[in-house]
Amino acid sequence: MIITLLHSPVSFCFINIFTFLFFYGSNGAAITIVNRCSFTVWPGILANSGSNGLGTTGFELASGGSRSFQAPASWSGRFWARTGCNLDSQTAQFTCLTGDCGSNQVECNGSGAKPPATLAEFTIGSGPEDPTRKQDFYDVSLVDGYNVPMVVEASGGTEGNCLTTGCVADLNQRCPTELRFGSGSACKSACEAFGSPEYCCSGAYASPTECKPSMYSEIFKSACPRSYSYAFDDATSTFTCTSADYTITLCPSLPSQKSAANGWREGGGLAESSPSPLSTWLSDVFASDSSKIHKSSQYLLIFTCIFLLFR
Repeated sequence: MIITLLHSPVSFCFINIFTFLFFYGSNGAAITIVNRCSFTVWPGILANSGSNGLGTTGFELASGGSRSFQAPASWSGRFWARTGCNLDSQTAQFTCLTGDCGSNQVECNGSGAKPPATLAEFTIGSGPEDPTRKQDFYDVSLVDGYNVPMVVEASGGTEGNCLTTGCVADLNQRCPTELRFGSGSACKSACEAFGSPEYCCSGAYASPTECKPSMYSEIFKSACPRSYSYAFDDATSTFTCTSADYTITLCPSLPSQKSAANGWREGGGLAESSPSPLSTWLSDVFASDSSKIHKSSQYLLIFTCIFLLFR
């Protein structure tokens, strides 16, 4: 009798629903970083003070590759791409042309990116099992300059705007001469280039009322309307979502179908309509996004189970 019950379609559904709730109902958020650049990058991860690590602080990611992390509730930190990295065979020192964290290793070991570097920043909420769950906050920042295009997408979220943000423009090509880094592999911020308090929002300028957009931050903002262009650029640059997972895409050639659905356009415009969940799932299948396929398949399984229970 027990064997028959465990193999019945309804029991199978209950087992899978329980599994789904156990893994996806747990607190925190899955953060996946995808490399669409035509070259290898070495992402760096820095957890803020008081946040646990994610198992690594730096790793190699080949073109077309991806890697996922489970950020626990209340985790905050940043991700970035290191480029032009090299391991010296004589000194065994690992260094990168942009985004170097100064550790001389592939692991950053608690060190952040040396500007200029594009940053994806997250503060994960308190967890869905908590009825007073706080929202996640996320952004893409150019405050420390820019080295590669980057987009952050939220998936499966509920409360909040849950919009796609980032910068798909190649700022290295339109970088002013005085901000150009090296041979054009990155673009400095005005703060990094000149160190002036009015550009760094420091000293007498360390407040939103005193620190205003500069001609340089406006160049970044016009190219990437949803990214932070200077320290107090909060109003149009910070995004919120609840119970979401996140995908960081480096060098996105074009916004994905899902990005377009939640309001993303390269020029900052809003989408007119959203595709159905089925069409989004199918697009993930053809895009070979396994993390989204698995999660979407679990939702499809739940719907099937409900049908079997009430038919």
